[in-house]
Amino acid sequence: MTKIWKETGFVNDDPWVVETEETKAGSNEKAILGLDAFIDAVSADARELGVLIAPADDVTRLAPYLDRIALVAVAFPAFNDGRAFSHASLLRSRLGFQGEVRAVGDVLIDQIPLMLRCGIDSFAVTNATAIKRLSEGRLPGITNHYQPTARPSSDAKSYSWRRVS
Repeated sequence: MTKIWKETGFVNDDPWVVETEETKAGSNEKAILGLDAFIDAVSADARELGVLIAPADDVTRLAPYLDRIALVAVAFPAFNDGRAFSHASLLRSRLGFQGEVRAVGDVLIDQIPLMLRCGIDSFAVTNATAIKRLSEGRLPGITNHYQPTARPSSDAKSYSWRRVS
């Protein structure tokens, strides 16, 4: 069972579907296509589309299409594959993407705070422990950081290297 979580809580009736050969978006749903399929469809398709970025994909290929993308899903196929952190950070800081960035795949509770700092703002959570902790409002956190990220801190004192006089 997959649940979509944002900082405001779990989302009911999320319309996004990652399309595969077996799964296609229905009439009331929105498609998330792989990078190549998205690039092929973006000029011909008037629907609102999302794109799935796999770990080995070059996220900079999305640059010409950013104004037509509603959602970018970054894939975490395993807990030890962190390339999607870089994809999310590049989307936010270098490419200036303002739309929704969603983590899909192996989303674990202890990685969510860093995912948020990298610019990811929604999560397709399947891990039972993560779902339980998020439903209880028990998101782990770190109060001090060594560097800024794509999502700026609201508290200037949270960066340990900044000195405030």
